[in-house]
Amino acid sequence: MKLRSPSTLPAMLFRSSVCLAATLVQAVAAGQSAPAPLKPPATVTLRHSPYLPVSLSQHAKNYYGMVKGIDNLSVRRTASGNLIRFNYRVTDPVAAHLLGEKTATAYLYGEASHALLEIPVMDKIGQLRQTGPLEAGQEYWMVFSNKGGPIKAGERVDVFIGSLHIDGLIVE
Repeated sequence: MKLRSPSTLPAMLFRSSVCLAATLVQAVAAGQSAPAPLKPPATVTLRHSPYLPVSLSQHAKNYYGMVKGIDNLSVRRTASGNLIRFNYRVTDPVAAHLLGEKTATAYLYGEASHALLEIPVMDKIGQLRQTGPLEAGQEYWMVFSNKGGPIKAGERVDVFIGSLHIDGLIVE
């Protein structure tokens, strides 16, 4: 492609605008309506993905069951989305001992929103989680404050309890 000198560029722009104006005049003279002027794009709305989120793989479920001593992991929004409840079932109380310790701080991290949620502490009740000695086969829960709704349904979250990390759970 041959580059044009800057002096011919204005001449080219002038010729193209004359041709465009002539075309519009001919269209109006023939009884056709002039094309509508270009409008600025409307505000962009975010769409949800049409694909269903994939839950934990069978390999991950086996890993958490054998190494961490827990299974039936689920994360759900409750109380109109202001709380997020993490449920789990203990299969090996010795391996899952971190989940029952009062001193182990628990966090829930939203991968898309980058929100870090904590367990709220009530004045008369204390932390909204079950602590104490764990029993095999029992289901336990802990609740995280989602005030303002930074974490939405369908988002992937990670749970951190002391040195225990549970990655890639999907909020239902």
